[in-house]
Amino acid sequence: MARGRVIKLDRGYPLVKVGQMDPFRCEHSTALVKSERVRSVIGDFVDVALPHGHDNGIILSIEPRSSQFVRRDPAERTSSQVLAANFERVIVVEPAVDLNVKRLERELVLAHEAGVAVSVLLTKADLVSDAAELAAVEQRVRDLAGGSVEVLSMSTERPETVEAVRAWIPEGTLSVLLGKSGVGKSSLVNLLAGKHVMETGSVREGDGKGRHTTVSRAIVPIPGAGDVVDMPGVRGLGLWDADEGIEAAFPDVAAFSSQCRFRDCRHEAEPGCAVRAAVERGELASVRVESYRALKDEVDQMRRKREEARQMRGEKASDQRDSRKGAFRARSRYNRGSARR
Repeated sequence: MARGRVIKLDRGYPLVKVGQMDPFRCEHSTALVKSERVRSVIGDFVDVALPHGHDNGIILSIEPRSSQFVRRDPAERTSSQVLAANFERVIVVEPAVDLNVKRLERELVLAHEAGVAVSVLLTKADLVSDAAELAAVEQRVRDLAGGSVEVLSMSTERPETVEAVRAWIPEGTLSVLLGKSGVGKSSLVNLLAGKHVMETGSVREGDGKGRHTTVSRAIVPIPGAGDVVDMPGVRGLGLWDADEGIEAAFPDVAAFSSQCRFRDCRHEAEPGCAVRAAVERGELASVRVESYRALKDEVDQMRRKREEARQMRGEKASDQRDSRKGAFRARSRYNRGSARR
């Protein structure tokens, strides 16, 4: 038996790297399939066996995850889907031109919910008309993301900006790139790696938008730094258990919300609502509150649907709690580490 890491999902099979050996395909053991709901994903550390005369390795167990990127499964409305595990940072990638604030808010929620460091990278800065406009976009993103999130604009014409991104990925760490198709994630990976490792699509003149090209998730080592994994095809960004992520992604709303008279205040017509009072005073943008409430409602509705589905299956509430303990423990470990730092 050997310890390895899942570095790619190859045609549905985990591709595992063990020490200095060449990566090899694996399948999950029969016992693991029968006894566990979890399946290995990119970044998982696994124990594998290499049976003589067997075409694939056998994954015998999956180590507890220190972090995981979770969304609502697009195919199963009442199930979650884990896309990556055991990473230290999420880098949200959005273009500096035609910034989609609603998508960025949702991406920040999912990133924060992983319980790791979060950064925002604005690509295609060279397409912005002038420095003043770029500075305004950067400030808008900083105001939206909060003081704990570092924001950086990157241009292929300015190598120092690429090196600034490299500094976010120290040796021995894994970072996840999150962003819609065509924002330049694959080009960024190629720049960081110093060679062509990811396919890139053509960019239309005029709007600078690219085509979706990455079709599989894979860990890419970055010379002089750590590793990165692109998250392709993440068109659906449905929220799962994202209460903590919402609070972290909306620190301005959350700060006032903690001052409301009622703990379960919905910031609508309740007396003593500090959020509505802040909006009336001009200290808080109403559009931010609307986004906050919409995302909270989405999580609450999904929680009710899960409970209905659980009851129909005849499961106990403790079954779901047990399945989430690992993620809660992982987040707690990260938060304690952050406090020490």
